Amino acid sequence: MPEILLSILILVGAAFTFVGSLGLVRFRDFYTRLHGPTKATTLGVGCLLAASSIYFSFDGDLSLHEILVALFLFMTAPVSAHLLAKAALHLKLRSLAPAPEEDADTPSR
Repeated sequence: MPEILLSILILVGAAFTFVGSLGLVRFRDFYTRLHGPTKATTLGVGCLLAASSIYFSFDGDLSLHEILVALFLFMTAPVSAHLLAKAALHLKLRSLAPAPEEDADTPSR
């Protein structure tokens, strides 16, 4: 039974990592390229680290290295993506997506 759980976690992790990497290659502008690795790859690496932690915990000792790496990844990936997006906005990097229209009900600033 544990082998099936580990196999599922590894396959799901590999699939998410692949989708995130594919998004980095396929998307055309900076903002959409930033979205793929920060969302999908974080989930993929999280699943792979969970599988590694479960596998190395079978000896009786709890493996905390992977859990610490996962916590570090989950805290730093969104922060670094936010800072990259803020830097791109500060540099006035253009997006290929059209700007959203303002509603008539929304007061302008």
